[in-house]
Amino acid sequence: MFVVIITYTKSLEIVDKYLAEHRAFLDEGYKKNCFVASGPKNPRVGGIIISQLKDKQQLETILSEDPYCIHQVADYKIMEFNPVKFHKDFASFI
Repeated sequence: MFVVIITYTKSLEIVDKYLAEHRAFLDEGYKKNCFVASGPKNPRVGGIIISQLKDKQQLETILSEDPYCIHQVADYKIMEFNPVKFHKDFASFI
């Protein structure tokens, strides 16, 4: 499982130009069962994606298709972790 930390490298005015495309990218990731949760940081300086994928390279390939990546408005940091404790309803993502 992975936590992706997205940090904007451009102003919100520029980031927002790609927000609708980014959200469509996320929708597709949910349809393909690649993501568990996502949302903006507070304050809005980037965002977080939680992915249940097992292969980091596969996740990196998927993230390279994010409009934020394509248009170079954000950096991505991928952290892998192994959930050992979790809510029972979360088990289907492990």
